[in-house]
Amino acid sequence: MIDFRDMPSYLCKIGTSDGRVVEREFEAASKEQLRASLEEQGFSVFVVQSRPFQALVKSGAVNRRFKGRQFLTFNQELLVMIRSGLPILQVLDTLLERMEPGAFRNALRDIREDVRGGSVLSESFEKFPQFFPYLYVAAIKAGERTGDLPVTLERFIAYQKRVEAVRSKVREASFYPALLGFVTISVLSFLILWVVPRFSQIYIDSATQLPWVTRALIGFSGGVVKMLPLLVLIILCASVFFRFWVSTEKGRLLFDRLKLKLPFFGALQLEYALSGFCRTLATVLTSGIPLVTALQMSRGTLNNRLLEDKLLTVTHAVEEGGEFARSLEGTEVFPILALRMIGAGEKTGALPEMLLEVSSYYESAVEQRLERLTSMIEPLMMLVMGLMIGGVVIAMYIPIFQLAGTVR
Repeated sequence: MIDFRDMPSYLCKIGTSDGRVVEREFEAASKEQLRASLEEQGFSVFVVQSRPFQALVKSGAVNRRFKGRQFLTFNQELLVMIRSGLPILQVLDTLLERMEPGAFRNALRDIREDVRGGSVLSESFEKFPQFFPYLYVAAIKAGERTGDLPVTLERFIAYQKRVEAVRSKVREASFYPALLGFVTISVLSFLILWVVPRFSQIYIDSATQLPWVTRALIGFSGGVVKMLPLLVLIILCASVFFRFWVSTEKGRLLFDRLKLKLPFFGALQLEYALSGFCRTLATVLTSGIPLVTALQMSRGTLNNRLLEDKLLTVTHAVEEGGEFARSLEGTEVFPILALRMIGAGEKTGALPEMLLEVSSYYESAVEQRLERLTSMIEPLMMLVMGLMIGGVVIAMYIPIFQLAGTVR
């Protein structure tokens, strides 16, 4: 299935190209991957350490990161005011007046003070990576360098809208099957842990000869009730072990490899990852960032260790002078049609436009797979839920029907 988990956050102490030593927060699949990515971007990496209280942050209790729609609204308001010709300090003052109290408002106030002190907007945003991702800061920096910040913001907003639209469709397609699964598990747990034991006590008191299916269900229910503490402990230990295993380099690589090999879901995961990567790369390239740097920045959007490793090989090949399309072909991930389109775009100088076309192609493929998945899995889950719950109910009521027959 598609993995939407947030990646772990790391606090890093890095040296920049102008000789400064700064502390930044980044998200990455592992420390090793983050260190390698930062070094590829020209930073000197001194310290990479896990951010404390990861579980609490990811649960949302102290999460300060913008949601996608909130970040989109902020950028839309920023774009409107910059296009109106307002000075940047007045723009920030207006945003502060409209902002609700909270961590982001405090960060925006600090940004305003930095800008008033002479810093450019991108440098001020860069100090708050928990709100402004590296990709966004790089796009703003490119817009400032070329003097077309409104155009850069407009491109990023269009990119973010499309990404949010695809994510929304995936969430909508996943919601109903997840709800059915939760209801099925809840009802079955209630029947086996509470209803069946009480019925079984009634049958024991009545000394009735029970059918084999009822005896089997009562035996299974009794075993589950007795073993429940041990089962809960096993599940918790397995969950902790799995999270630890996935956090290791080899574990994450193997898990991501297995996800791509799943029937139906593997292709869905691949197409979703490649659609996001192509759209991100196209947006970054349109901002005027060189191809090698754009590849390094876009790699994290794949959210799959195996694909990221393949793209790292492509990045090295391009850096050494190889053709982008030919290097992609060696990964054996992109279909022939996409490779031909990317190759044509590379030769004609329209690579961003072709990448957007490839992204649209993958997005439509994802939508079609989600529609098929929804049309297949909903009736199947309803059937399974009905058979399982109905089977438990029938097994418990058969003795009552038999008893009623003998009374007549």
